[in-house]
Amino acid sequence: MTRAPRVAQRAEQLLGSAVVATAEVAGGDTCRATKLRLSDGTTALMKTAPRVPAGFFTAEADGLRWLAAAGQDAAPVPDVLAVDEECLVVRWVEPARPSPDSAVAFGRALAHTHRAGADAFGAERDGFIGRLPLPQRTAPTWAEFYAVRRLLPYLKLARDRGAIEEEQARTIESVVGRLPGLLPEEPPARLHGDLWNGNVVWGVGTPGEPAQGWLVDPAAYGGHREADLAMLALFGLPHLPQVLEAYESVHPLAEGWQDRVALHQLFPLLVHACLFGGGYGPRAADLAAHYA
Repeated sequence: MTRAPRVAQRAEQLLGSAVVATAEVAGGDTCRATKLRLSDGTTALMKTAPRVPAGFFTAEADGLRWLAAAGQDAAPVPDVLAVDEECLVVRWVEPARPSPDSAVAFGRALAHTHRAGADAFGAERDGFIGRLPLPQRTAPTWAEFYAVRRLLPYLKLARDRGAIEEEQARTIESVVGRLPGLLPEEPPARLHGDLWNGNVVWGVGTPGEPAQGWLVDPAAYGGHREADLAMLALFGLPHLPQVLEAYESVHPLAEGWQDRVALHQLFPLLVHACLFGGGYGPRAADLAAHYA
């Protein structure tokens, strides 16, 4: 590890401890990630990004803290060490290879996270998914929330950006009108909200511990737990069958949940269509056609 002066200086101002060394870490599409080694022995991860919207990092920090409050049996979350408008600093999680036992433990822990619940479908404040605004105003039912806060806003944006054809968009709209009959109601669960496989970090917080699945980069809110599980399935997760079996041993899913996986994948596919274009919009329409 070397020492990046600008990153180190900002971290020292926030943390009150000298930065001994820094190292660039491969990150996502939105943020630059830097590993920090501090003089007090702490290892941390600092996320920075140019020209992010106001409240971007605060929303992520709030989500991490809310997920962490799910209890000791819930999925682990890195501690938030500092946050401001320009960056977020969390405790470092040392990467480790997941095993089938790790997957079982993660499935059980995620079930406990979801079971901790939420006050409503939605959240107190709007957030972000990637750099896109994420409307979070609460709704009385999951079907209504999923329609007006998830599918319709991003379908409109995908249309505006030319990421989906009009006939494909109409297919998705026809499904939106049928959601009350397609989605079973449950009490709102405590959701990560952007739970693709890249936001599950397999690692250890303390040397000598077994690898665990840590939740990072949330877009957290109260919602239907099948939405988190559907996103895990969309992009693949190591040992996913073991994760799901262990999850159900703690918090059984409603009958027919497998038939609704594609329905809950419409939202992340529309978000990806808005961000990246390509085949995500047509893929969303193909899935929607099964429910139209």
